[in-house]
Amino acid sequence: MASLSDRQARAALMISVVTTIGLYAIPMGSTIAYPLVLLSTLAHEMGHGLAAMMVGCRFESFMLYADGSGAALTSGNPGRFASAFISAGGLIGPAIASSICFLVGRRPQASRKALVIIGGLLVVALVLLIRNLFGWFFVSIVAALCLWGGLKAAKDIAQLIVIFVGVQLALSVFSRSDYLFTDTAQTGLGAAPSDVAQMAEALFLPYWFWGMTCGGLSVFVLFHGLKRFMRTTR
Repeated sequence: MASLSDRQARAALMISVVTTIGLYAIPMGSTIAYPLVLLSTLAHEMGHGLAAMMVGCRFESFMLYADGSGAALTSGNPGRFASAFISAGGLIGPAIASSICFLVGRRPQASRKALVIIGGLLVVALVLLIRNLFGWFFVSIVAALCLWGGLKAAKDIAQLIVIFVGVQLALSVFSRSDYLFTDTAQTGLGAAPSDVAQMAEALFLPYWFWGMTCGGLSVFVLFHGLKRFMRTTR
């Protein structure tokens, strides 16, 4: 027989999926879901920054814009492969974050701890990294909600928050997949080479090849995270 926490995890997943379907089925649902688009952009830009740090570069700042776009600024002298890795970090970032949410969301207490850690890291980002007003406003709200969920909310509510975020990030991998197959990105800073175009410049192969590669890797990561989640809560 499944444990109470396992039943709660499955219930949280079902509630998250049904709520997500409802958001896109009702009138003005996409407008209500607008913050979730910004959340996927936040995961994307943080993916760039963390990837830069992994190859010995500096994560200088990032900006989040009201149109759902963002920009991460890094510094250093990465080689071709490191530059491509930094670009790929943003593309795969939402899938990795989603998979982590599913793994952590298996247990209510782990969900609370994860929300506190995420909230604390976002507070650090507010102080050290965010450089535009809209980004600061949105991330401060997300940080406050994470800290509230981890410190004040009931454990099952914290678990629901983590799994709901995991579902939204998983959805963004597919709903925003067109970005994997364009060589130009439109952001608040204007037009610039897309992440896959930068990978193509660093590694020579066509940008659509890197789009397919990053998309396939994202799906693999999501599948692995969901598989672990379902296996544990079975």
